[in-house]
Amino acid sequence: MASTERPVLIAGGGIAGLSLALTCHQIGVPVRVFESVRELAPLGVGINLQPNAVRELYDLGLADDLPSIGISSKEWALCGRNGREVWSEPRGLDAGYRWPQYAVHRGRLQMLLYQAVRERLGEDAVVTGSRVVGYADELDGGVAVNIERRDGSTETVSGAVLIACDGLHSAVRAQMHPDQGPPQWGGAVMWRGTAYGPPIRSGSSFVLAGTMEQRFVHYPISEADADTGLQLQNWIAELTFDREERQIDSSWNKEVSLDTFLPEFESWRFDWLDVPAFVRSAERTWEFPMVDRDPVDRWVDGPVALAGDAAHVMYPVGSNGASQAIVDGRVLGAKFVEFGVGCEALLAYENALRDDINALVLRNRGAGPIALLDVVDERCGGEFDDIDDVIPRAEREAFMERYKSAAGFARDALNAAPPTITPGARAH
Repeated sequence: MASTERPVLIAGGGIAGLSLALTCHQIGVPVRVFESVRELAPLGVGINLQPNAVRELYDLGLADDLPSIGISSKEWALCGRNGREVWSEPRGLDAGYRWPQYAVHRGRLQMLLYQAVRERLGEDAVVTGSRVVGYADELDGGVAVNIERRDGSTETVSGAVLIACDGLHSAVRAQMHPDQGPPQWGGAVMWRGTAYGPPIRSGSSFVLAGTMEQRFVHYPISEADADTGLQLQNWIAELTFDREERQIDSSWNKEVSLDTFLPEFESWRFDWLDVPAFVRSAERTWEFPMVDRDPVDRWVDGPVALAGDAAHVMYPVGSNGASQAIVDGRVLGAKFVEFGVGCEALLAYENALRDDINALVLRNRGAGPIALLDVVDERCGGEFDDIDDVIPRAEREAFMERYKSAAGFARDALNAAPPTITPGARAH
């Protein structure tokens, strides 16, 4: 049964859920979002949005808003342990894409989407302090969703379909796949923060330095201030441990002292960045393990579908977690237009994305595009004068093109692709 009368119910008011809500509004489908926190706040640090996701945000009418929360990316670069360049390439518009790539503050992106939802759908479109804890099929083809509120009360809400955008610890996924087990940790721990500093390289470059076992990531998430010349810049320090010797939990926002990890990076002073000095200038530092989940063979259970991290949480090594969450919502919207709001649309969405994205989860588990550093490490220990003596340029180019194609943002294919949702299209 397909219907635009009963609402699409969304579990989770993060980037995936809010992007889907805006998409449903665009195609004329009523929607309600249930978010567990009482009040949304701009939490998090930097993330990257690939051109395939930026295209979708443009089509949602947010093109003029993105510069207020981030910066258009110009370059992506890998460096060895000595800070010397292994690979660099232009990104976004400078690479010939029709849409830019953006480095943004995750929390500011979420708040931008949240405000757009409230303005377009109404103040009550997002119900905060309410967590989706379970679901059941209804006899007429819809879904009954169990809600648990912060005050301890409960409610059952009826909808046409339920889309679970409730992240790594999704209650909906746990019901759909009760034997899935805990998140998978490969041994890597990340420490993240933001700090102000002068622009480096292009002034809008993503730079990753080091090896597979120890690396440092740096990129700006704002334009340089006109008075100080400084940018807000995101940084990530990462170390890999023996899983038998270290215990972790999967919290992403655990605040820690710099002494936890910075001594391992004390000698990392390059001609383009003094890593320990820069990290010490950050006000706060968060620790979280790099985790994912094993791919599952189905994202759909009748009138219920998984999306975003609930469907395919992946290692953040290819900058496509948030991007894919946005694309998921847009593909769901396209299937609602084609098939109506019901089980047929959900299965079409699953068939369009599941196998490719499951493969991407495993590819990212294998380090994604930064696995090129593993080759460098094997051949020279990450120390070199001329990278062409270590890996010829043609080999590096082929490696990177394979990843872009797998991740869905190969330039020519994306530029030639029609809009995911035809302008003016409505669900029936």
